[in-house]
Amino acid sequence: MSLKPPIKIFSGTKSRYIAEKIAKEYGVDLGSTEFIEFSDGEFQTSYEETVRGSYVFIIQSTFPPSDNLMELLLMIDAAKRASAYKVVAVMPYFGFARQDRKDKPRVSIGAKLVANLLTAAGVDRIMTLDLHADQIQGFFDLPVDHLYASSIFVPYIKNLNLDNLVIAAPDMGGTKRANAYSKFLETPMVICHKSRKKANVVGEMTVIGDVKGKNVIILDDMIDTAGTVTKAADMMIEEGALSVRAFATHAVLSGPAYERINDSGITELVVTDSLPIKPISDKIKVLSVADVFADVINKVYNYQSISSNFIV
Repeated sequence: MSLKPPIKIFSGTKSRYIAEKIAKEYGVDLGSTEFIEFSDGEFQTSYEETVRGSYVFIIQSTFPPSDNLMELLLMIDAAKRASAYKVVAVMPYFGFARQDRKDKPRVSIGAKLVANLLTAAGVDRIMTLDLHADQIQGFFDLPVDHLYASSIFVPYIKNLNLDNLVIAAPDMGGTKRANAYSKFLETPMVICHKSRKKANVVGEMTVIGDVKGKNVIILDDMIDTAGTVTKAADMMIEEGALSVRAFATHAVLSGPAYERINDSGITELVVTDSLPIKPISDKIKVLSVADVFADVINKVYNYQSISSNFIV
């Protein structure tokens, strides 16, 4: 009888904070790697233990700078060349996902390019969380485990025990996500309609639906400069909302984000640890997705269904 390939979990340099949590939840030690950087900025990754015949899971979010993506590609290539049995890229945050289509002439489809690069490097499977657009799964010709933060957000929302709850989409693109939560929680839904003058700059915004006397929860896949969510929250407070909370899977929080959040009418911003974050604002609550990834890694390794992990 053939032996089952051993499982090994490794981490990129910038995602070690969450990789350690995932490995601990799974019950194994994080694998040993070495990162060497040359004086000109070039770098090299290596495994400091054998991966021959192993089921290798590499945990690395590909947030800026692009070095994080390049490091993941090198780690995949190194594992394949070291005769790993299977190589799975565990990407809590899938960078370049906002570039999922040509929204104007002469631009790249960055998400598809990243998919091509990962495939060319030799990855066997992708595991990620709340993609900016679901169709990015179709950019791959290999299995993609697309997980959702709803498995930790929904229990948290229920524990808030809010009366007159309303789910809000921050823009038209987020209506599918908000509608799924609205149906599951059996609450009404409102939509924020916005126009952008350019990236990260919100133009006009209006609220479609009634928020007066309601406790509003805004749902989004990511929060970057916080311009959209804070503008929506302040508008809802002006229209009579009792409170406004925001839930976003990926806390990019760049530029003036922290200042905007602190100065806004948002009661609480709930995010995950898919990205490294310092919750320097009292309004920010960080929930860990380590146990979610550890559970799915276990099920994938043991060829079990992961459908029970999808709440919404």
